Amino acid sequence: MSLTNAQKKQYRLIGHALNPVVMIAGNGLTETVLTEVDRALEDHELIKVRISIADREVRTALIEEISKIMKCETVQTIGKVALFYRAALEPNPKLSNLLR
Repeated sequence: MSLTNAQKKQYRLIGHALNPVVMIAGNGLTETVLTEVDRALEDHELIKVRISIADREVRTALIEEISKIMKCETVQTIGKVALFYRAALEPNPKLSNLLR
């Protein structure tokens, strides 16, 4: 499920106006956080996640782990914010950030 450069550009444009829907802090990736990321991806397809951890390597590892566990694509990372995309099984036009 690799995105083309044109798709990434379009998703970055849409993602610019989004606010983070999930925030990860000192406890890292707990089951609750993963459940919330999964729910948000299924509802919105394109989400921002803020990772409030100072160590850059740990942040990068968490972003890669989220992508791997949730089977989603990392569209962009800027500082402590990552933009993730995963196509919904049944997109809801009222919730999807791509269909609005």
